Amino acid sequence: MTRVHAFSPDDALSDLDATGLVAALQAGEVSVPEVVEAAIARTEQVDAALGAVAYAAYDRAREEARHPRGGWFAGVPTFVKDNVDVAGMPTQHGADAFTAAPQQADGDFARMYLATGLIPLGKTQLSEFGFSGAADHVRLGPVRSPWNPDHYAGASSAGSAALVAAGAVPIAHANDGGGSIRIPAAVNGLVGLKPTRGRLAQDRIMREMPVRIVSDGVLTRSVRDTAAFYREAEKVWRNPLLAPVGDVTRPGRARLRVAVVTTGIGRDCSPEVRELTLKTAALLESLGHQVEEIANPVPDSFPEHFVRFWSMLALVIARRGKKDFGASWDPTKLDNLTLGLAKHALRNLHKQPFSIAVLRRSQRLAAHHRASYDVTLTPTLATETPRVGHLRPDQDYDEIMSRLMDWVAFTPLQNATGEPAISLPLATTSSGLPQGMMLGAGAGREARLLGLAYELEEAVGWPRIHAA
Repeated sequence: MTRVHAFSPDDALSDLDATGLVAALQAGEVSVPEVVEAAIARTEQVDAALGAVAYAAYDRAREEARHPRGGWFAGVPTFVKDNVDVAGMPTQHGADAFTAAPQQADGDFARMYLATGLIPLGKTQLSEFGFSGAADHVRLGPVRSPWNPDHYAGASSAGSAALVAAGAVPIAHANDGGGSIRIPAAVNGLVGLKPTRGRLAQDRIMREMPVRIVSDGVLTRSVRDTAAFYREAEKVWRNPLLAPVGDVTRPGRARLRVAVVTTGIGRDCSPEVRELTLKTAALLESLGHQVEEIANPVPDSFPEHFVRFWSMLALVIARRGKKDFGASWDPTKLDNLTLGLAKHALRNLHKQPFSIAVLRRSQRLAAHHRASYDVTLTPTLATETPRVGHLRPDQDYDEIMSRLMDWVAFTPLQNATGEPAISLPLATTSSGLPQGMMLGAGAGREARLLGLAYELEEAVGWPRIHAA
């Protein structure tokens, strides 16, 4: 298995995570221009093999490195997923159906994100409008896993994940409407926390959904980097309806009631993934947590309602494209998945209000479950990461959807309930690929998940792509 990475002891990034890099910068061991130049060089080294960069803004990053803004992460290089607005950069949404002009101003998320001090090197590639679980583009090809480029880097935040896993940058933006923080974390050996609905500032297009299924966040290589990001983000912007995450720096002390679920919503996971999940459950039990395997409490009809709502988003894009994206809009250049979802929505418009109601009511189901369990353990994904080509967007729509549903059978629930969930690199398949495990908790309980993540990280450590 050939791995693609740019880790090196000989440049300013070394193998430091973002927190380690902040310490090195504050101690004067490295300078911001050195760090940014190293990140650019690393990105250029790996991107030909990975296909992760959607838009490069290297000269802008070099200029900002000479005069970095304030913030705890001041000088740390990053990338932003190409579906949020950053001033001076186009927002292309992974699509060929229009030509985006540079944005005039930062969107609400980017304003908050960059106020922490992060320096953006550009935008990362995603699946068309984020609809697919694999960032595979008809013209540009797929975003590939740095662990094995024969496999996908996973979900619409694939570009960000591939660059973090390959060592180009220590932290990158991701967002999650059906698993796209957690899925790429799972397949790239990263930490990926989908926060509680409303935890972070969001662009208007995300806020106006009838069910706010999308949450923004980050992908990192360490629990402490993810925890530090949420600590710093809420210094910039905080939702007064949620208790703060705070400064989580060590394992939690409480022993938790953990429900273990190995059956996906309407789908079974592979025997290997079930075995890996039960090994993680045994680890939790050995650490003193109370663990119980249970049947999946989510009705088998849930995927039908989720896909119906998901498809409505595609229909809105197809119908409003010229208004939202300008005169260059050409719907004939949409891929088969987007077009198929739009047609599915059109056929089922009369059922859409019921599906929206079902998704909203899922919060009640979640509250009932949380009365008995503090945390739920599931695999992040039902099977090992597919090989490149398995989710090609020029295939028949029904074939793509069937394959997606077989793989993405666990993550969409928290997008409906609004609860937080974190994918951790706790398992490795027999072929040597990362296989993430997901821990979910009640709304507002990010600190609980981070505390448990610290505990698991201390207990077993995470696999390292550059280890021998």
